[in-house]
Amino acid sequence: MISFIVALILLFAGFALYGRITEKIFAPDERKTPAIAINDGVDCVPMKTWKAFLIQLLNIAGTGPIFGALMGACFGPVVFVWIVFGAILGGAVHDYMSGMISSRHGGASIAELSGIYLGKGALYLMRVFSVLLLLLTGTVFVTSPAALLNTLTGEKLGNLFWIILILVYYILATLLPIDKVIGKLYPIFGVILIIMAVSISAAMFIMPEYHIPEIRFANLHPENLPVFPFMFITVACGAISGFHATQSPMIAKCITSEKEGRKVFYGAMITESVIALVWAAAGVAFYGKTELLSNSLTGLGQSGVVYEISKTMLGPVGGALAIIGVVVCPITSGDTAFRSARLILAEWTKLDQKKIGKRLLVTIPLLGVGSILTQLDFNVLWRYFSWSNQTLAMISLWVATSYLLQKGKYRFGSLITALPGVFMSAVSLTYILMAKEGFRLPAKIAYPAGIGFAVVLCIVYFVFLIKNLKKNANNPRPEK
Repeated sequence: MISFIVALILLFAGFALYGRITEKIFAPDERKTPAIAINDGVDCVPMKTWKAFLIQLLNIAGTGPIFGALMGACFGPVVFVWIVFGAILGGAVHDYMSGMISSRHGGASIAELSGIYLGKGALYLMRVFSVLLLLLTGTVFVTSPAALLNTLTGEKLGNLFWIILILVYYILATLLPIDKVIGKLYPIFGVILIIMAVSISAAMFIMPEYHIPEIRFANLHPENLPVFPFMFITVACGAISGFHATQSPMIAKCITSEKEGRKVFYGAMITESVIALVWAAAGVAFYGKTELLSNSLTGLGQSGVVYEISKTMLGPVGGALAIIGVVVCPITSGDTAFRSARLILAEWTKLDQKKIGKRLLVTIPLLGVGSILTQLDFNVLWRYFSWSNQTLAMISLWVATSYLLQKGKYRFGSLITALPGVFMSAVSLTYILMAKEGFRLPAKIAYPAGIGFAVVLCIVYFVFLIKNLKKNANNPRPEK
């Protein structure tokens, strides 16, 4: 229990202290944001800070901080360490920089930013990569709520019916102005997500039968999967997630001042990490042993485990909250995934999105591909989503590093993104070399390759840093 309390305190302290350091390095100013400068009534729409925060939270969260945290808890309470430090030093910095750099480029997507700061090759690669990731995300978040809804209704209507219904909603959420559907529903669902986490936390504190173990630096995974890199891929949305780099530009179009960025972007990520920490603790406290948790995840599925924990701890109210959470949360990430994909493709094709006809030209093919992908195995989709998610996080951190080197007020400030960038580079390459859905290479090959890749990138970074420092020693160039 003490470890859990300390972890919570560290997350809030990270927002207050490291969040301010991150903000100082970026140096927000009084320039007009896209919501003010563009204000097209569709995607660039001014929003109050609290509403932008809650929408950002729902955009990035979905069931990620719940499902991923429960699967990560199979490694034992060591997962608390990754959630806390991964979020403070990596995920929240990643989300803040993605959103703020996008704001300074008119709400540009991570693909366009990659082209600006990493070159044309990165632009084309990231256009394809980010759209594929968003399609996988949207598809994953169609199949899981559809399956649960089908089960809850006694399978009378069939899984296909719920898939079609969710896709129809996605069409509306993707096409309509952001303040019409997303702006009205998301704040409500964001509050529900927070209430779920607070309620589960309270139950663990009040009920003596649920004991949260203290942190042990030991791998307790029943299948003996190595902590590195598997835990760092499994727990993505609660610690660091490249999917967030596709979502932050959406809200970058809606904030009315750069100085709102720390609360909206850094704050939403820390809140998501608190939710992930709560569910990781609930998983180990409720089942007691990682073997039982793992078996339940296999037998009941992630949604079933959430329902079982919530209903047992909180009674009928908890069961209702769980149903709302595992149905609504994935849908509220799926719709914005398709919306982000529409915006990226619109940038790519130069199709103006003010007229609904042109939005339809992009939206219908996207949803068509998504509907086909729903026929694939969910577990396969999730594994590829997880790896591509963390690979995108790696690339996004290097985009932010390049931005800070070129435009930042403090050149050494680029370390704040370069260091997590190096770490995630090692994680991403090592995982795809070792994993079943990758090259299935032994650890004795994968580990040196991953570490070597990180070392090379580290050397390249310091070479560019030294060159940049020499070039600008007598002529500092903060961005104008």
